[in-house]
Amino acid sequence: MPVTTPTDNRYKTLHVSQDGPVLHVRLDSPETGNTLTAATLDELLAVLGAVGDRPEIRVLVLSGAGEHFCLGADREEFATSLKADPTGGGLRVIADKARRVCEALDTTTAITIAQVHGKVIGAGLALTVFCDLRAGADTTRFRLPEVALGVAPVWGGVLPRLLSEAGTARIRELLLTCAPFGAEEAQEMSILHKAVPAGELDAAVEAWVKPLLRRPPEALPLAKAVLGAYSRGTRLADAGLLDAQLLSAACAVSASQPG
Repeated sequence: MPVTTPTDNRYKTLHVSQDGPVLHVRLDSPETGNTLTAATLDELLAVLGAVGDRPEIRVLVLSGAGEHFCLGADREEFATSLKADPTGGGLRVIADKARRVCEALDTTTAITIAQVHGKVIGAGLALTVFCDLRAGADTTRFRLPEVALGVAPVWGGVLPRLLSEAGTARIRELLLTCAPFGAEEAQEMSILHKAVPAGELDAAVEAWVKPLLRRPPEALPLAKAVLGAYSRGTRLADAGLLDAQLLSAACAVSASQPG
């Protein structure tokens, strides 16, 4: 029988536990709607980096505590960073961490599963779409708010991934209008693979986990690597390295404008 380990107390914004070959990582700042701070990004990088050294971990399930999966990046932290460094240097560091988190979800040898509910906004959508498999409650609401906030829609290098996974025309509309959309529409665009009643979400994820664990240990990492190699050719991967600069520059310009 798999042994569930207790929460790793090193983490302040995550709840991390292991059930045999399955690692459960839950965003654990429900009082903020699990907004993504630099501290959270550091902890996600630590967890995801360790997975690469632990081949016994074959599946990673990413979820969120409380009412919402993730309300996006912490905008107050952006403002604080810009106040400390108006050139955007500090913000570039945060944005680069975001890119590395998303790259780690995409490239880690474990199969990553996003289990989402409530609101999934901006950076939360980036975390979701960079997971290999995505399941959501049928009441989940999504939004890409960056244009309304006056910043570039590039958190974590999400734009090439979204265009590749969901299609250019529809993502263009959602980015420019910042219109919210629901789980059914997210499933139609392949942002979600499954949309189920909230009470069935755990079972929907488990329905993936069981067959994944039956596969030969070497088969899934190889399949994931091959899929990634082919799909990245359509994602403007090299341009994604500019995302931290684009985000920090846009925020710095926006902050410099009169009220």
